[in-house]
Amino acid sequence: MHRTTLACALAATSLVPSVAHADGHDENQDWWKDAVFYEVFVRSFADSTEGPLAGDGVGDIPGLIERLDELNDGEPGGDDLGVTALWLMPIAQSPSYHGYDVVDYTRIDDEYGTNDDFKRLIAECEKRGVRVIVDLVLNHCSNEHPWFTEAASSTDSPRHDWFVWSDEKPDWNENLHMWHDHAKQETGAYYFGFFWHGMPDLNYDNPFVSAAAYDISRTWLDDLGAHGFRLDAIRHLIERDGVVASTPETIEWLEDYHKYLRSIDPECFSVGEIWGPTSEVMQYIPNALDSAFEFQLASTIIESVNAGDGASLAEHIERLNDSYGDSAPYSTFLTNHDQNRLMSELGGVSPDGFEKNKLAASILLTLPGTPFLYYGEEIGMTGTKPDPDLRVPMQWTADVATAGFTTGEPWRAPNEDTATVNVESQKPARNSLWSHYQRMIDLRLSEPTLRRGTIEVVDLGSDALLGFRRAHEGDELLVIANMSDRTVRDFGIDLDGFDAGERVRGEVLAGNARPGVGRADEDGSLKGWQPVSRVRGRDVVVLRIER
Repeated sequence: MHRTTLACALAATSLVPSVAHADGHDENQDWWKDAVFYEVFVRSFADSTEGPLAGDGVGDIPGLIERLDELNDGEPGGDDLGVTALWLMPIAQSPSYHGYDVVDYTRIDDEYGTNDDFKRLIAECEKRGVRVIVDLVLNHCSNEHPWFTEAASSTDSPRHDWFVWSDEKPDWNENLHMWHDHAKQETGAYYFGFFWHGMPDLNYDNPFVSAAAYDISRTWLDDLGAHGFRLDAIRHLIERDGVVASTPETIEWLEDYHKYLRSIDPECFSVGEIWGPTSEVMQYIPNALDSAFEFQLASTIIESVNAGDGASLAEHIERLNDSYGDSAPYSTFLTNHDQNRLMSELGGVSPDGFEKNKLAASILLTLPGTPFLYYGEEIGMTGTKPDPDLRVPMQWTADVATAGFTTGEPWRAPNEDTATVNVESQKPARNSLWSHYQRMIDLRLSEPTLRRGTIEVVDLGSDALLGFRRAHEGDELLVIANMSDRTVRDFGIDLDGFDAGERVRGEVLAGNARPGVGRADEDGSLKGWQPVSRVRGRDVVVLRIER
């Protein structure tokens, strides 16, 4: 799409912003680098106990507000989880349970509440210092959206060119299934829908489609108060000759869009679902997106935890360092709403499964990048495909019928393990998974070096141990993860950069270990230093290196 054409369309729809785009970034403008995000499926998080939606078995925005203090009560310490930002899966009007096929982009789904409820959520979150980003589905809409029903009614429709049509199925090899004939009777043509016929792709070669996307985004930021967007399936925005992901046209469109978002709100955060290798993710950051999810890192963490060997993870961290340098603009996670849940990937509910989950959480929350947690991950909720089983009601209590999620009948049955896996039982237990997540979140938020520091993989002389050094403004932290299930006592590390004869010790910030003391050689290096006496199986020790 030509930029001049888009500018004309924006002018025609009165969308040209009056605020100039900010060229620089202060700390507020990259607030997400200091955040810990929590992904919420509103339908499954909490059904309200008061008001018109109470007890209907479907989670809603008033219910989320009622449970906000569980996530962050705005006070230091306490018994909240401590996350500082929320990602809400789609909450706009949609005919489906998941919401990724939208019929009205700027109206809260009736099952979830009203636009005023969302504004109240934003106000309550801001009281607690919590930001909220919403899932924005720009690639496609529902085939029930008025745009599409009008477009499919006739080739003469003014909206017809808002979608991608072809008189014959193009010779796109494996992409033939993406062309659909459900509107062929009226138009005599096939339309393109990357995911399925119920989600026709929008045509961003049409500048008026782009103008509509801009207008929708402005509404969420200006009128509704959102702090940014998770951009769904954004790599598929514009296709070219059978290439359906990450075309140059897609990235060019997003660069203009990114500038527009920043002109509306200089602190707006955009994170993209770029489900591809690092080489593809890098094309988008920082000019087309502020951040994007590192799917390969997520899978490598899980594989390494299951294998009990950190070598592949260490190599992956080094590749990320080589690719991104010190900035680490990517977003990290373990699993999300499209993948088997973490606990299921780690062997299910068992003592071993919980220890693996703690290990994975500790690695996630000590690595660079912006971390995202999927609701229920902090208590070890399970779930494998199909997708609805990955998105069952949040397990608040031991009630197997309702999980404390609703006073009515849940829209989907809670997991059978709700009786033993729930927030109510884990919060008071110091050794529980929930308590572990709380401590690690608190550690990350209290240590700027864990959020913004550089990372260097270090060799500890043991195949069971993964080690890396974080550094920021003169502060140095050492992270040692025992990937195995056995205690490791014999290991050591070489460090340099000290004064000759300088005494060095480690202050233990996390993990069950006793610190050791070392003394630098005449050349200012430590050879084979053992900073702690041992590292227990599947424990992660975080130390501050003190001189």
